Amino acid sequence: MTEIILNAKQFQDKVSKLAKEIFENNKNVADLAIVGIQNKGVFLAKRIIFEIAKLANIKESQIPFGTLDITLYRDDLENFDSKMHTIKDTEIPFDMSRKNIVLIDDVLYTGRTVRAALDVLMSFGRPKSISLAVLVDRGFRELPIEPNYVGVKYESQKFIKVSCKESDEVDEVKIEI
Repeated sequence: MTEIILNAKQFQDKVSKLAKEIFENNKNVADLAIVGIQNKGVFLAKRIIFEIAKLANIKESQIPFGTLDITLYRDDLENFDSKMHTIKDTEIPFDMSRKNIVLIDDVLYTGRTVRAALDVLMSFGRPKSISLAVLVDRGFRELPIEPNYVGVKYESQKFIKVSCKESDEVDEVKIEI
């Protein structure tokens, strides 16, 4: 059985909320860069960029965008089955040194994915600042990592599945109950 946490409209409303909050805290968009964590964080990051560009009355291409794959930086690879995860692109095609980076992911739970993402990101240079935006905050952290921007807080130790129309043909967030 599953329970819908966010339907398609609520999903988009939360993406818009995140974009608005990020824009409000980064009025100087020239200093802003958005980096999505593979896989769903990339889709969300692109949508957030679209929304921020509308708010700032600029072209989407004016907001630097990057992607991170944290697979090889995970501290729990031994917990997965023997087949190797598909490695996705990591691309940071801009100079981070004077940028306020907003790292985007779909779900925050233990904090280990974000810790790995910070390791990857720092290997590209030292940004001015890094903040974190997530669509869903599950709570139950194992590391002292907290998001700056949250679409919805839904504390649960059960698996939360985020579906994006870019990969799953539907926008929704659901939990296995």
